[in-house]
Amino acid sequence: MPVQQLKDFLDQARVEYMCLPHPPAYTAQQLAHHVQIAGDRVAKTVIIELDGKMAMLVMPATWRVRWDRLSSVLDTDFLDLADEQEFQDRFPECEVGAMPPFGNLFDMSVYCCEALTLQPELAFAAGTHTESIHMKTSDFLELVHPVVINQGFTKPGAQKPAWLRKGQKPRKMQNDDLISQDLMGY
Repeated sequence: MPVQQLKDFLDQARVEYMCLPHPPAYTAQQLAHHVQIAGDRVAKTVIIELDGKMAMLVMPATWRVRWDRLSSVLDTDFLDLADEQEFQDRFPECEVGAMPPFGNLFDMSVYCCEALTLQPELAFAAGTHTESIHMKTSDFLELVHPVVINQGFTKPGAQKPAWLRKGQKPRKMQNDDLISQDLMGY
């Protein structure tokens, strides 16, 4: 059974959704595998500490956070991954690591990767590691009203800058390097 608070919220909003049971999935990528959909359509929920407050990042399961870019986009120097022990009480009905991407139900700001908003449908953990909710992305956006951002994330297969590649020695960056990184989305 999904988190009752979420189920009630979705029912009251009269949106269509499906709740699917599956083998235990402890990551969004595992969830994608178990329900047999592309990782780009599975929402990964990441809890961050932003200027001393908890906030929620929602992004495709296959993507990663680029902390330096995210800090710049959110215009802060005080950004960090939240410790599970610090936020588990904010999600009393949820198993740790299975929080649904509805920060508005838990009094948190929600920042969503633009790439996820371009998917027609999405799936996400329903508060447990053995159930997921599947719904239209447009309904999710309408109900959550996240701040949609297009930087601060790295898509799968994106090449790292040369100075971050394994075996490469760091070198002093030049102005041309900064310009090319901005154009390439690093």
